[in-house]
Amino acid sequence: MTDFLPKEVLEGLEMARKRDLKRRSRLRVKVGDETYPILRTWDTGFALDRDNTEHLRGLVDVFDGTRHLYQALIVATTDDGHEMSFEFKRSTVASDKPPLDYDRPDDAPVALLPR
Repeated sequence: MTDFLPKEVLEGLEMARKRDLKRRSRLRVKVGDETYPILRTWDTGFALDRDNTEHLRGLVDVFDGTRHLYQALIVATTDDGHEMSFEFKRSTVASDKPPLDYDRPDDAPVALLPR
């Protein structure tokens, strides 16, 4: 079916599809001061709009709105012309609490009361 559509119509459809994906997605990648909306995600990576993202690599932060989800080390894998796909080399879940230096048993008391 796409063989019969003019090139301008195909480009317009692709631009509308990307605009809709950007609007619906709350997920964002932040690198320094730059923020990029995530178009698609899967278990081992994500896809961004190709515009100005081909240079992106290294350590990034992934946010869902304003909530910090995880920090990841990424590498660009494929470029299909409209999207740039990135794979995780490492991803660490962000936590708002500092890690414990020891393992806390499930039945441990929260506090001891004096006699």
